[in-house]
Amino acid sequence: MPLNEALALAESQQLDLVEVSPTAVPPVCRIMDYGKFKYQQSKKLQEAKKKQSHVVVKEVKLRPKTDEHDLQFKIKHVRRFIEEGNKAKVTLVFRGREITHMEYGVRALERVASEIEDIAVIEMKPKMEGRSMFMIVAPKVKK
Repeated sequence: MPLNEALALAESQQLDLVEVSPTAVPPVCRIMDYGKFKYQQSKKLQEAKKKQSHVVVKEVKLRPKTDEHDLQFKIKHVRRFIEEGNKAKVTLVFRGREITHMEYGVRALERVASEIEDIAVIEMKPKMEGRSMFMIVAPKVKK
C-alpha cells in the first residue's frame, strides 16, 4: 500500500509505522507500538545477561620459601576459588637473590598444581614475567 495510506492507518490505530526491511523491494513496514517493542527487547537482553556466568580470576601469592603449612593454606584457598567456579592465578614472587634459584619457585607451583589436579586444569603453564612467575588454573569442565 502507498506510504500515505500506511501512515494514516497507523495513526488511526495510535501506533507507529516501523520499517522492518528497507532493502526489500518494495520496503517492508509494520504497524506496532515501537515503545513497547523496545521495552520488550531490553527485558530480553536483561534476562540473557542474568543467565550469563562471569568468570573471575582470583589471585594467590606465594614466595619460594613459603613454609609447608602456609602452602597448604594457600592451596586450600585455590581449591575454594575453583569450587566456586572461578579461575585462580597462582603468583610466585621472587625478592632479591631468590631469583637465582628459580627451581624452588617451579617446584612450589608444581606442588600446587599436583594438589589441585583432581578439580582443576592448568590453563596456562608457569611463566616468568619480571620478578614473578605465575600460572593460571581453571575448573575442570563437568560433563
